Amino acid sequence: MPLLQTTQASYPPGPPPVGKNPLTQLRFGLYVTKNPLGVMMDWFQTYGDMVHLQFGDTNHVYLLSNPTHIHEVLVEKADQFHKAAKYKDEQRGLARLLGNGLITSDGDYWRQQRRLMQPAFHARRIEGYGVVMVNYTRQMLDSWRDGSSLDVADEMMHLTLAIVARTILDTELAGDAEQIAEAVSVFQNLAFGVDIFPLWLPTPAHIRQSRVEKTMSQIISRLIAERRASAGDRGDLLSMMLLTIDEEGNGMTDRQIRDEMVTLFLAGHETTANALNWAWYLLAQHPDIEAKLHSELDAVLQGNPPTFADLKRLPYTEMVMKEAMRLYPPVWSMSRQVIEAVEIGGYPIAKGSEVNIITYATHHDSRWWSEPECFLPERFSPQQEQQFPKLAYLPFSSGPRVCIGNSFAMVEAQLILATIAQRYRLALTDGYNTQPEALITLRPQHGLPMKVQRRELLLKP
Repeated sequence: MPLLQTTQASYPPGPPPVGKNPLTQLRFGLYVTKNPLGVMMDWFQTYGDMVHLQFGDTNHVYLLSNPTHIHEVLVEKADQFHKAAKYKDEQRGLARLLGNGLITSDGDYWRQQRRLMQPAFHARRIEGYGVVMVNYTRQMLDSWRDGSSLDVADEMMHLTLAIVARTILDTELAGDAEQIAEAVSVFQNLAFGVDIFPLWLPTPAHIRQSRVEKTMSQIISRLIAERRASAGDRGDLLSMMLLTIDEEGNGMTDRQIRDEMVTLFLAGHETTANALNWAWYLLAQHPDIEAKLHSELDAVLQGNPPTFADLKRLPYTEMVMKEAMRLYPPVWSMSRQVIEAVEIGGYPIAKGSEVNIITYATHHDSRWWSEPECFLPERFSPQQEQQFPKLAYLPFSSGPRVCIGNSFAMVEAQLILATIAQRYRLALTDGYNTQPEALITLRPQHGLPMKVQRRELLLKP
């Protein structure tokens, strides 16, 4: 598709407007979704920091990559934006699964839910979760065999799912894990795909969507019912939600709790799993960096399992994770809808317009990052990290809607990385080279087949 600059003076430059014809819009949508990262990076290269898209006469979409513009949207003028409408349509896509959870809700309701859930992510609670994170990782490693081949993406997904179930819901998923993983995968594809068919038409995509939504609702409803029957406070988030009472003496409905639980299943394991996947992928291609990581782990841990308290003594481990999330941010884009006319980057943005922050483009911009395509964990040393432009790095968003679980995710990723790398090297299968698949999260296309190699290190029990 040709990339031609628009002529409207009141809009940033961008490709020519897409007309009202549904087939034209479908072709454009398929063109973008076939390779969204490549298309958008080309647009930024061609048109600059703000790219304007127009669909029909009145539908305007803006793509942003400059940290200054991003700061305006997420921080300075955050109250003039809501989550994008495409995430709030409960009949389609992501909102069909998540309902009105933290990711999709807005306004007073969102603020109330955020206040309710915040205590579950307090530093003291996360410290306690660290033991669970390490124990579950070690249980997984006990099933690995030296020299065997594994789909590491599948291993990380199941591990982080088990951890979020135990730490947030105080439960074992057992036979439900496969169904939840399938539901997340299906909705990843559906939420980012192009669907022009009416919902009543039983297309294969609509049938899959209905099936996995029903499965997820049944699993979560069963967990809620079981917990209500036990009538006890087990100190987890589900207990807190069941016991909370508002100013009028009303508790949360099962539907409210269901929406937040499903949201946590998605946000609490999919993003961390993919951050770890990319860390393993990068370490396997950079043996010098892998050697530095191993050296730190061996010197600090002395063969003992890592703990929450050890993390402050493992700075290179943290640098590796941060750099992996720079190169491959699990949340590669964020969408907002303008609820009150606003100016961004000197351009007037009308009410109802959609603004998309393309984190991937920001993280790969040579103006903010020297050698942006290189894997260089040292750029996140305390000295260098202070020199980043504000919001040139935003794997967890920023402003009022910064990810509620950012500390949880970083602790989990570092402890899992340390626990596995202490015992094993992960080598890419011969000839394997993946590409990032940009759906809701950024994941390795076709999984991550790797060979696990036991390290010669005396581990203490």
